[in-house]
Amino acid sequence: MKRVLFKIIVPVLILVLWILMCYPVCQQENGFDYFLFWIMVGFPYGIRKMCMFLIPKNFGIAGSIGVLAFNGVIGGLIGGIIVIARMIAVFVEIIKIIAGTSGHDVQKCDRRDIM
Repeated sequence: MKRVLFKIIVPVLILVLWILMCYPVCQQENGFDYFLFWIMVGFPYGIRKMCMFLIPKNFGIAGSIGVLAFNGVIGGLIGGIIVIARMIAVFVEIIKIIAGTSGHDVQKCDRRDIM
């Protein structure tokens, strides 16, 4: 039960709440802005990775803000890929739990079991 809670339920709830908070911001009068939605959903997942590469140093105030904005956009794009990877990881965990309860081991599959 602890595995289900911390590997499936909590990450999915956090991601769903974040997506629901970002959705109204991306609604505009001329349609839905998918690029902004991708960046906003991926931002908290990817900004930690991006701030390691580009650190605003020896710039003026405008250059520092520009580098931080660039970090935000690139971090959001990277984070969008991480969000998709997390969704796939949750799906794989669900499959492992279902296969584990049926008595079939997903990791050890004989050729005779397939045919």
